[in-house]
Amino acid sequence: MDSQETERPGGTPPEADWVRDALNRHEAPLLRHAARLTGDLETARDVVQETFLRLCRADRARIGDHLVPWLHTVCRNLALDHLRKEQRMVALDEHTAASLPGREAPPSASAERAEARSRADALIGGLPPKQQEVLRLKFQDALSYEEISRITGLSVSNVGYLIHTGLKTARQHLADAAAPAAPQA
Repeated sequence: MDSQETERPGGTPPEADWVRDALNRHEAPLLRHAARLTGDLETARDVVQETFLRLCRADRARIGDHLVPWLHTVCRNLALDHLRKEQRMVALDEHTAASLPGREAPPSASAERAEARSRADALIGGLPPKQQEVLRLKFQDALSYEEISRITGLSVSNVGYLIHTGLKTARQHLADAAAPAAPQA
């Protein structure tokens, strides 16, 4: 191996740059994913930290162009392992969920947008756990069906079915909520 492959001009190995870039780009979505799975922000932070430690030890060539699904899969598996060890599942409270870092608009964003997001979260929160997970991975983390399939271990067609069913159920709940109440006699 020549010195150009192992070290950059500033003395930083290219692997360190790759891990640093992955951390900067994917820490917040992984933290949200882990927090929703574990129900605990501190546990989620530990899970995400372990995910990135495993990335540091991983063979970059084996991960290739599949970094995002690899990170989400490792994160998900670590979170589920933690839940199995603890043999409990705790719902994430609204205060903790609101404090999670992410791609949300800054605090100065309009109240209407925040309200719409809150309604969407409530709709998704009323769905079965597998539907919640695939919908969040699809729409919050912008992952493909194939990436979601690799992360969850579900078939691509099952991911599509869960997304379709979840959206259909959410639309029906919206329609039911928008329908005027029947007049009382």
